Order: sequence, then structure tokens, then C-alpha cells
Amino acid sequence: MNPRNLIHHELIGLEVEISSAKDPTHEKIAGKVIDETRNTILVGKRPGGRARIPKATSTFAFKLPDGREILVDGKAIMGRPEERLKRKVRSW
Repeated sequence: MNPRNLIHHELIGLEVEISSAKDPTHEKIAGKVIDETRNTILVGKRPGGRARIPKATSTFAFKLPDGREILVDGKAIMGRPEERLKRKVRSW
């Protein structure tokens, strides 16, 4: 997994922080992605609890297993996870 293909990978299990959101109560929520739907990401918050964050109005900072942090606009990860994984990768 690298920054170029992150949006085509499974997000469940990755550490995430909401870097910006239309709803100010969602900003700075951090934790692990525990579920994903077409329009939302469910984050297991620290020290406890859960938050369902809409993808369309948020920007996410995902921490990759190698320690790098990647900012992703929620619109880039819209759609059902299984369909997003099948999308073609466009060259930059």
C-alpha cells in the first residue's frame, strides 16, 4: 500500500484522523476504521466509543502501516468499498 493506491485498498483496520469536516464536531476525531459503507466511515474513537463520519464532507488523514500519513479527500473514497477496489487506477 502506498499513497498512490490507497483509495483502491481496504480501509478497515487503518488508523485515521479527521483533519477537516463540514460538521465541526467531527474534526480531530481519531481512531481505527472499523467499518465502511458507501457514504460513511465508522471510526472507533480513543479512549472509547464510535463515530460515523460522512465521506463527502470530510478530509481524512490515514496512517499507513509503514508510518506515513496520507491526506485523502472523502469524495475520492465515495462508493461501496467493493466497487472502489475495482475502479481503474488513472495515471497521474
